[in-house]
Amino acid sequence: MRAKFFLILLFTGLVFKTGIGQDTLTLSLEAARLHALEFNKNIENAEMAVLQARKKLFETIAAGLPQAEATMDYSNFMGAEMEISFAEGVPPQRIPFNPTSNLNVTVSQLIFSGSYIVGVQSARLYRQMSETSRLKTEQEIKDLVTRLYINSLMANQTIDILSESLENTSNIFEKTKVMVSVGIVEKIDIDQFEVQKNTIVNNLRSAERQKEVAYNLLRFQLGVDINTPLNLTDSLPGLIHTVEFATLLADTFSLENNLDYRLMQTQEELTKKQITLQKMNYLPTLAGFYNYTRKILKPELDFSPNNVIGLNMSIPIFSSGMRNAKVSQAQIQYKTALNNKQLLTEQLFLQQKQAKYNLASAMEQYENMKRNVEVAYRVYKNHELKYKQGVFSSLDLITSYNNYLQAESAYIMAINSVFDAQLALQKLMNTL
Repeated sequence: MRAKFFLILLFTGLVFKTGIGQDTLTLSLEAARLHALEFNKNIENAEMAVLQARKKLFETIAAGLPQAEATMDYSNFMGAEMEISFAEGVPPQRIPFNPTSNLNVTVSQLIFSGSYIVGVQSARLYRQMSETSRLKTEQEIKDLVTRLYINSLMANQTIDILSESLENTSNIFEKTKVMVSVGIVEKIDIDQFEVQKNTIVNNLRSAERQKEVAYNLLRFQLGVDINTPLNLTDSLPGLIHTVEFATLLADTFSLENNLDYRLMQTQEELTKKQITLQKMNYLPTLAGFYNYTRKILKPELDFSPNNVIGLNMSIPIFSSGMRNAKVSQAQIQYKTALNNKQLLTEQLFLQQKQAKYNLASAMEQYENMKRNVEVAYRVYKNHELKYKQGVFSSLDLITSYNNYLQAESAYIMAINSVFDAQLALQKLMNTL
Protein backbone atom coordinates (compact mmCIF):
# COMPACT_ATOMS: atom_id res chain seq x y z
CA MET A 1 0.00 0.00 0.00
CA ARG A 2 2.88 2.40 0.77
CA ALA A 3 4.48 1.71 -2.60
CA LYS A 4 1.20 2.61 -4.28
CA PHE A 5 0.97 5.75 -2.12
CA PHE A 6 4.33 7.08 -3.18
CA LEU A 7 3.58 6.26 -6.82
CA ILE A 8 0.41 8.36 -6.60
CA LEU A 9 2.28 11.21 -4.96
CA LEU A 10 4.75 11.21 -7.85
CA PHE A 11 1.91 12.39 -10.08
CA THR A 12 0.31 14.77 -7.58
CA GLY A 13 3.35 16.87 -6.80
CA LEU A 14 4.91 15.47 -3.64
CA VAL A 15 8.66 15.91 -3.79
CA PHE A 16 11.29 15.46 -1.12
CA LYS A 17 14.24 17.82 -1.36
CA THR A 18 17.41 17.05 0.50
CA GLY A 19 19.04 20.01 2.13
CA ILE A 20 20.83 20.96 5.25
CA GLY A 21 19.14 19.37 8.26
CA GLN A 22 15.71 17.85 7.69
CA ASP A 23 14.35 17.31 4.22
CA THR A 24 11.84 19.81 2.93
CA LEU A 25 8.42 18.36 2.29
CA THR A 26 6.99 19.93 -0.85
CA LEU A 27 3.24 19.50 -1.13
CA SER A 28 0.38 20.40 -3.37
CA LEU A 29 -3.06 20.39 -1.75
CA GLU A 30 -3.93 16.98 -3.18
CA ALA A 31 -0.57 15.58 -2.08
CA ALA A 32 -1.14 16.95 1.42
CA ARG A 33 -4.47 15.17 1.59
CA LEU A 34 -2.94 11.88 0.45
CA HIS A 35 -0.09 12.24 2.92
CA ALA A 36 -2.51 12.83 5.79
CA LEU A 37 -4.63 9.84 4.79
CA GLU A 38 -1.52 7.70 4.93
CA PHE A 39 0.10 8.92 8.15
CA ASN A 40 -2.57 10.62 10.29
CA LYS A 41 -3.14 8.72 13.55
CA ASN A 42 -6.90 9.25 13.48
CA ILE A 43 -7.02 7.43 10.14
CA GLU A 44 -4.95 4.62 11.61
CA ASN A 45 -7.33 4.36 14.57
CA ALA A 46 -10.34 4.26 12.23
CA GLU A 47 -8.74 1.45 10.23
CA MET A 48 -8.06 -0.49 13.43
CA ALA A 49 -11.72 -0.01 14.43
CA VAL A 50 -12.75 -1.58 11.10
CA LEU A 51 -10.36 -4.47 11.68
CA GLN A 52 -11.73 -4.94 15.20
CA ALA A 53 -15.30 -5.01 13.86
CA ARG A 54 -14.31 -7.68 11.34
CA LYS A 55 -12.74 -9.78 14.08
CA LYS A 56 -15.84 -9.30 16.21
CA LEU A 57 -17.98 -10.59 13.34
CA PHE A 58 -15.76 -13.65 13.02
CA GLU A 59 -15.97 -14.20 16.78
CA THR A 60 -19.76 -14.05 16.65
CA ILE A 61 -19.97 -16.47 13.73
CA ALA A 62 -17.48 -18.84 15.38
CA ALA A 63 -19.74 -19.13 18.44
CA GLY A 64 -22.20 -21.13 16.30
CA LEU A 65 -19.59 -23.41 14.74
CA PRO A 66 -18.38 -26.72 16.21
CA GLN A 67 -16.50 -26.32 19.49
CA ALA A 68 -14.07 -28.89 20.88
CA GLU A 69 -12.23 -28.98 24.18
CA ALA A 70 -10.26 -31.49 26.19
CA THR A 71 -9.93 -31.83 29.96
CA MET A 72 -7.87 -34.11 32.13
CA ASP A 73 -8.41 -34.90 35.80
CA TYR A 74 -6.82 -36.88 38.60
CA SER A 75 -8.52 -37.90 41.88
CA ASN A 76 -6.98 -39.54 44.97
CA PHE A 77 -9.34 -40.66 47.75
CA MET A 78 -6.65 -40.79 50.46
CA GLY A 79 -7.04 -44.54 51.23
CA ALA A 80 -10.83 -44.45 51.65
CA GLU A 81 -12.72 -47.76 51.36
CA MET A 82 -16.29 -48.81 50.75
CA GLU A 83 -17.91 -51.68 52.72
CA ILE A 84 -20.48 -53.90 51.03
CA SER A 85 -22.38 -56.64 52.88
CA PHE A 86 -23.85 -59.32 50.58
CA ALA A 87 -25.71 -61.35 53.30
CA GLU A 88 -26.56 -61.18 56.97
CA GLY A 89 -23.85 -62.71 59.11
CA VAL A 90 -21.33 -62.56 56.30
CA PRO A 91 -18.41 -60.27 56.88
CA PRO A 92 -18.62 -57.21 54.61
CA GLN A 93 -16.36 -56.85 51.66
CA ARG A 94 -14.02 -53.87 51.77
CA ILE A 95 -13.43 -52.24 48.43
CA PRO A 96 -10.78 -49.50 48.34
CA PHE A 97 -11.22 -46.30 46.29
CA ASN A 98 -8.31 -46.38 43.92
CA PRO A 99 -6.97 -43.17 42.37
CA THR A 100 -8.66 -42.30 39.09
CA SER A 101 -7.61 -40.25 36.11
CA ASN A 102 -9.63 -39.43 33.00
CA LEU A 103 -9.05 -37.69 29.69
CA ASN A 104 -12.28 -36.12 28.40
CA VAL A 105 -12.83 -34.77 24.89
CA THR A 106 -16.07 -32.89 24.24
CA VAL A 107 -17.38 -31.69 20.89
CA SER A 108 -20.46 -29.43 20.83
CA GLN A 109 -22.51 -27.84 18.07
CA LEU A 110 -25.15 -25.15 18.34
CA ILE A 111 -28.19 -26.37 16.39
CA PHE A 112 -30.63 -23.52 16.92
CA SER A 113 -30.44 -20.20 18.73
CA GLY A 114 -32.45 -17.16 17.72
CA SER A 115 -30.07 -14.88 19.61
CA TYR A 116 -27.14 -16.29 17.64
CA ILE A 117 -28.81 -15.56 14.29
CA VAL A 118 -29.61 -11.98 15.24
CA GLY A 119 -26.18 -11.56 16.82
CA VAL A 120 -24.46 -12.41 13.53
CA GLN A 121 -26.70 -9.96 11.66
CA SER A 122 -25.96 -7.23 14.20
CA ALA A 123 -22.21 -7.90 14.00
CA ARG A 124 -22.38 -7.41 10.23
CA LEU A 125 -24.13 -4.09 10.78
CA TYR A 126 -21.46 -3.04 13.28
CA ARG A 127 -18.80 -3.84 10.70
CA GLN A 128 -20.69 -1.78 8.13
CA MET A 129 -20.95 1.11 10.60
CA SER A 130 -17.22 0.97 11.35
CA GLU A 131 -16.42 1.12 7.63
CA THR A 132 -18.70 4.13 7.19
CA SER A 133 -17.10 5.75 10.24
CA ARG A 134 -13.70 5.24 8.63
CA LEU A 135 -14.93 7.04 5.51
CA LYS A 136 -16.26 9.79 7.77
CA THR A 137 -12.88 10.11 9.47
CA GLU A 138 -11.15 10.31 6.09
CA GLN A 139 -13.59 13.02 5.04
CA GLU A 140 -12.94 14.99 8.24
CA ILE A 141 -9.16 14.73 7.80
CA LYS A 142 -9.33 15.84 4.16
CA ASP A 143 -11.54 18.76 5.18
CA LEU A 144 -9.25 19.77 8.04
CA VAL A 145 -6.06 19.44 5.98
CA THR A 146 -7.62 21.53 3.21
CA ARG A 147 -8.57 24.28 5.65
CA LEU A 148 -5.13 24.28 7.27
CA TYR A 149 -3.42 24.29 3.88
CA ILE A 150 -5.52 27.29 2.83
CA ASN A 151 -4.85 29.05 6.14
CA SER A 152 -1.13 28.55 5.56
CA LEU A 153 -1.43 30.01 2.05
CA MET A 154 -3.36 32.96 3.47
CA ALA A 155 -0.59 33.55 5.98
CA ASN A 156 2.00 33.40 3.19
CA GLN A 157 0.07 35.88 1.05
CA THR A 158 -0.40 38.24 3.99
CA ILE A 159 3.34 38.17 4.66
CA ASP A 160 4.08 38.84 0.98
CA ILE A 161 1.73 41.84 0.95
CA LEU A 162 3.15 43.27 4.17
CA SER A 163 6.73 42.67 3.06
CA GLU A 164 6.09 44.49 -0.20
CA SER A 165 4.34 47.29 1.68
CA LEU A 166 7.23 47.57 4.11
CA GLU A 167 9.68 47.88 1.24
CA ASN A 168 7.58 50.56 -0.48
CA THR A 169 7.03 52.47 2.76
CA SER A 170 10.73 52.31 3.57
CA ASN A 171 11.58 53.72 0.15
CA ILE A 172 9.09 56.57 0.59
CA PHE A 173 10.42 57.14 4.11
CA GLU A 174 13.98 57.52 2.82
CA LYS A 175 12.90 59.81 -0.02
CA THR A 176 10.85 61.89 2.41
CA LYS A 177 13.97 62.34 4.54
CA VAL A 178 15.66 63.93 1.55
CA MET A 179 12.62 66.10 0.87
CA VAL A 180 12.62 67.25 4.51
CA SER A 181 16.31 68.09 4.33
CA VAL A 182 15.76 70.42 1.37
CA GLY A 183 12.60 71.89 2.86
CA ILE A 184 10.10 70.53 0.37
CA VAL A 185 7.96 68.87 3.06
CA GLU A 186 7.66 69.31 6.79
CA LYS A 187 9.21 67.03 9.40
CA ILE A 188 5.74 65.88 10.50
CA ASP A 189 5.50 63.96 7.21
CA ILE A 190 8.51 61.85 8.02
CA ASP A 191 7.12 61.24 11.52
CA GLN A 192 3.87 59.95 10.02
CA PHE A 193 5.74 57.60 7.70
CA GLU A 194 7.84 56.34 10.58
CA VAL A 195 4.67 55.51 12.53
CA GLN A 196 3.29 53.80 9.44
CA LYS A 197 6.51 51.84 8.96
CA ASN A 198 6.54 50.66 12.58
CA THR A 199 2.92 49.57 12.28
CA ILE A 200 3.74 47.49 9.21
CA VAL A 201 6.71 45.90 10.99
CA ASN A 202 4.50 44.90 13.93
CA ASN A 203 1.83 43.49 11.59
CA LEU A 204 4.48 41.57 9.66
CA ARG A 205 5.85 39.99 12.82
CA SER A 206 2.33 39.04 13.90
CA ALA A 207 1.68 37.50 10.47
CA GLU A 208 4.89 35.46 10.68
CA ARG A 209 3.82 34.08 14.06
CA GLN A 210 0.39 33.22 12.64
CA LYS A 211 2.10 31.47 9.74
CA GLU A 212 4.13 29.33 12.13
CA VAL A 213 0.99 28.35 14.04
CA ALA A 214 -0.80 27.45 10.79
CA TYR A 215 2.18 25.40 9.58
CA ASN A 216 2.47 23.57 12.91
CA LEU A 217 -1.21 22.61 12.82
CA LEU A 218 -0.78 21.39 9.25
CA ARG A 219 2.29 19.36 10.21
CA PHE A 220 0.32 17.75 13.04
CA GLN A 221 -2.45 16.62 10.70
CA LEU A 222 0.08 15.43 8.10
CA GLY A 223 1.66 13.20 10.73
CA VAL A 224 5.17 14.65 10.29
CA ASP A 225 7.69 16.00 12.77
CA ILE A 226 6.93 19.48 14.08
CA ASN A 227 10.30 20.73 12.74
CA THR A 228 9.84 19.43 9.19
CA PRO A 229 10.17 22.30 6.67
CA LEU A 230 7.13 22.62 4.39
CA ASN A 231 6.94 24.04 0.90
CA LEU A 232 3.36 24.56 -0.31
CA THR A 233 3.21 24.66 -4.10
CA ASP A 234 -0.42 25.67 -4.69
CA SER A 235 -1.70 29.25 -4.59
CA LEU A 236 -5.03 30.67 -3.45
CA PRO A 237 -6.08 31.98 -6.91
CA GLY A 238 -4.90 28.74 -8.52
CA LEU A 239 -6.97 26.60 -6.16
CA ILE A 240 -10.08 28.71 -6.76
CA HIS A 241 -9.71 28.36 -10.53
CA THR A 242 -9.53 24.54 -10.27
CA VAL A 243 -12.96 24.26 -8.63
CA GLU A 244 -16.00 23.98 -10.90
CA PHE A 245 -18.37 26.03 -8.78
CA ALA A 246 -21.18 26.01 -11.34
CA THR A 247 -21.19 22.20 -11.40
CA LEU A 248 -21.07 22.05 -7.61
CA LEU A 249 -24.05 24.39 -7.31
CA ALA A 250 -26.00 22.45 -9.95
CA ASP A 251 -25.40 18.97 -8.47
CA THR A 252 -28.45 17.24 -7.00
CA PHE A 253 -28.24 16.36 -3.33
CA SER A 254 -28.56 12.63 -2.56
CA LEU A 255 -29.25 11.57 1.00
CA GLU A 256 -27.78 8.11 0.42
CA ASN A 257 -24.40 9.64 -0.39
CA ASN A 258 -24.21 11.63 2.82
CA LEU A 259 -22.08 9.80 5.40
CA ASP A 260 -24.02 11.09 8.42
CA TYR A 261 -27.23 9.79 6.89
CA ARG A 262 -25.64 6.41 6.14
CA LEU A 263 -24.48 6.14 9.74
CA MET A 264 -27.98 7.00 10.92
CA GLN A 265 -29.48 4.36 8.61
CA THR A 266 -27.19 1.71 10.07
CA GLN A 267 -28.05 2.85 13.58
CA GLU A 268 -31.74 2.49 12.75
CA GLU A 269 -31.19 -1.06 11.46
CA LEU A 270 -29.26 -1.95 14.61
CA THR A 271 -32.04 -0.74 16.90
CA LYS A 272 -34.53 -2.70 14.81
CA LYS A 273 -32.41 -5.82 15.25
CA GLN A 274 -32.56 -5.29 18.99
CA ILE A 275 -36.33 -5.82 18.86
CA THR A 276 -35.82 -9.10 17.03
CA LEU A 277 -33.09 -10.09 19.49
CA GLN A 278 -35.34 -9.57 22.50
CA LYS A 279 -38.16 -11.52 20.83
CA MET A 280 -35.78 -14.41 20.19
CA ASN A 281 -35.41 -14.80 23.94
CA TYR A 282 -38.88 -16.44 23.89
CA LEU A 283 -37.56 -19.28 21.71
CA PRO A 284 -35.70 -22.37 22.93
CA THR A 285 -32.01 -22.98 22.34
CA LEU A 286 -30.87 -26.41 21.07
CA ALA A 287 -27.33 -27.77 21.02
CA GLY A 288 -25.81 -31.21 20.43
CA PHE A 289 -22.72 -32.72 22.02
CA TYR A 290 -20.42 -35.73 21.90
CA ASN A 291 -18.21 -36.74 24.82
CA TYR A 292 -15.36 -39.23 24.77
CA THR A 293 -13.70 -40.35 28.04
CA ARG A 294 -10.39 -42.17 28.15
CA LYS A 295 -9.89 -43.78 31.58
CA ILE A 296 -6.22 -43.60 32.37
CA LEU A 297 -6.57 -44.81 36.01
CA LYS A 298 -9.75 -46.86 36.47
CA PRO A 299 -11.63 -47.47 39.73
CA GLU A 300 -12.44 -50.99 40.94
CA LEU A 301 -16.05 -50.60 39.84
CA ASP A 302 -16.61 -48.63 36.65
CA PHE A 303 -20.00 -48.51 34.97
CA SER A 304 -19.69 -45.32 32.91
CA PRO A 305 -19.34 -45.62 29.10
CA ASN A 306 -16.49 -44.10 27.12
CA ASN A 307 -18.67 -42.50 24.44
CA VAL A 308 -21.72 -40.32 25.04
CA ILE A 309 -23.78 -38.35 22.51
CA GLY A 310 -26.74 -36.16 23.38
CA LEU A 311 -28.77 -32.96 23.03
CA ASN A 312 -29.28 -29.97 25.32
CA MET A 313 -32.37 -27.82 25.05
CA SER A 314 -33.04 -24.69 27.05
CA ILE A 315 -36.72 -23.66 27.08
CA PRO A 316 -37.73 -20.26 28.54
CA ILE A 317 -40.99 -20.63 30.45
CA PHE A 318 -41.68 -17.71 32.79
CA SER A 319 -39.73 -14.51 33.53
CA SER A 320 -42.33 -12.40 35.39
CA GLY A 321 -42.65 -10.01 32.42
CA MET A 322 -38.91 -9.28 32.13
CA ARG A 323 -38.67 -10.42 28.51
CA ASN A 324 -41.72 -8.39 27.54
CA ALA A 325 -40.23 -5.30 29.19
CA LYS A 326 -37.02 -5.74 27.20
CA VAL A 327 -38.99 -5.99 23.95
CA SER A 328 -40.88 -2.80 24.82
CA GLN A 329 -37.64 -0.95 25.56
CA ALA A 330 -36.18 -2.04 22.22
CA GLN A 331 -39.31 -0.83 20.43
CA ILE A 332 -39.01 2.57 22.14
CA GLN A 333 -35.37 2.83 21.08
CA TYR A 334 -36.35 1.99 17.51
CA LYS A 335 -39.02 4.69 17.42
CA THR A 336 -36.46 7.17 18.79
CA ALA A 337 -34.04 6.16 16.04
CA LEU A 338 -36.75 6.75 13.40
CA ASN A 339 -37.40 10.23 14.81
CA ASN A 340 -33.68 11.02 14.79
CA LYS A 341 -33.42 9.85 11.21
CA GLN A 342 -36.30 12.10 10.18
CA LEU A 343 -34.75 15.05 12.00
CA LEU A 344 -31.41 14.45 10.33
CA THR A 345 -33.07 14.22 6.91
CA GLU A 346 -34.72 17.60 7.35
CA GLN A 347 -31.51 19.13 8.70
CA LEU A 348 -29.43 17.85 5.79
CA PHE A 349 -31.80 19.24 3.16
CA LEU A 350 -31.81 22.57 4.99
CA GLN A 351 -28.00 22.56 5.29
CA GLN A 352 -27.66 21.74 1.60
CA LYS A 353 -29.79 24.72 0.56
CA GLN A 354 -27.92 26.99 2.98
CA ALA A 355 -24.55 25.70 1.77
CA LYS A 356 -25.39 26.44 -1.87
CA TYR A 357 -26.63 29.90 -0.90
CA ASN A 358 -23.43 30.54 1.07
CA LEU A 359 -21.24 29.40 -1.81
CA ALA A 360 -23.04 31.59 -4.36
CA SER A 361 -22.81 34.59 -2.01
CA ALA A 362 -19.14 33.91 -1.26
CA MET A 363 -18.33 33.77 -4.97
CA GLU A 364 -20.04 37.11 -5.57
CA GLN A 365 -18.21 38.64 -2.61
CA TYR A 366 -14.91 37.22 -3.89
CA GLU A 367 -15.37 38.80 -7.33
CA ASN A 368 -16.23 42.16 -5.74
CA MET A 369 -13.25 42.08 -3.39
CA LYS A 370 -10.96 41.10 -6.26
CA ARG A 371 -12.03 44.17 -8.20
CA ASN A 372 -11.74 46.33 -5.08
CA VAL A 373 -8.11 45.31 -4.62
CA GLU A 374 -7.29 46.26 -8.20
CA VAL A 375 -9.01 49.64 -7.82
CA ALA A 376 -7.49 50.34 -4.38
CA TYR A 377 -4.02 49.52 -5.67
CA ARG A 378 -4.37 51.83 -8.65
CA VAL A 379 -5.60 54.62 -6.39
CA TYR A 380 -2.70 54.08 -3.99
CA LYS A 381 -0.08 54.12 -6.77
CA ASN A 382 -1.67 57.27 -8.23
CA HIS A 383 -1.55 59.00 -4.85
CA GLU A 384 2.02 57.85 -4.33
CA LEU A 385 3.01 59.49 -7.61
CA LYS A 386 1.19 62.70 -6.69
CA TYR A 387 2.88 62.70 -3.27
CA LYS A 388 6.27 62.50 -4.91
CA GLN A 389 5.22 65.45 -7.08
CA GLY A 390 4.24 67.37 -3.95
CA VAL A 391 0.53 67.46 -4.82
CA PHE A 392 -0.64 65.05 -2.07
CA SER A 393 0.09 65.19 1.64
CA SER A 394 1.63 62.29 3.57
CA LEU A 395 -1.63 61.84 5.50
CA ASP A 396 -3.58 61.40 2.28
CA LEU A 397 -1.03 58.88 1.01
CA ILE A 398 -1.14 56.90 4.25
CA THR A 399 -4.95 56.89 4.15
CA SER A 400 -4.85 55.63 0.58
CA TYR A 401 -2.35 52.95 1.55
CA ASN A 402 -4.50 51.81 4.49
CA ASN A 403 -7.48 51.56 2.17
CA TYR A 404 -5.43 49.30 -0.09
CA LEU A 405 -4.39 47.08 2.84
CA GLN A 406 -8.00 46.81 3.97
CA ALA A 407 -9.00 45.80 0.45
CA GLU A 408 -6.28 43.12 0.41
CA SER A 409 -7.40 41.85 3.81
CA ALA A 410 -11.04 41.71 2.67
CA TYR A 411 -9.94 39.92 -0.50
CA ILE A 412 -8.09 37.23 1.46
CA MET A 413 -11.05 36.78 3.80
CA ALA A 414 -13.35 36.49 0.76
CA ILE A 415 -11.16 33.68 -0.59
CA ASN A 416 -11.39 31.95 2.78
CA SER A 417 -15.18 32.31 2.75
CA VAL A 418 -15.32 30.71 -0.70
CA PHE A 419 -13.34 27.69 0.46
CA ASP A 420 -15.39 27.42 3.66
CA ALA A 421 -18.62 27.32 1.67
CA GLN A 422 -17.16 24.94 -0.89
CA LEU A 423 -15.93 22.46 1.73
CA ALA A 424 -19.21 22.57 3.64
CA LEU A 425 -21.15 21.73 0.47
CA GLN A 426 -18.71 19.03 -0.63
CA LYS A 427 -18.96 17.36 2.79
CA LEU A 428 -22.72 17.26 2.50
CA MET A 429 -22.54 15.87 -1.03
CA ASN A 430 -19.69 13.50 -0.08
CA THR A 431 -17.59 14.71 -3.00
CA LEU A 432 -14.60 15.98 -1.02
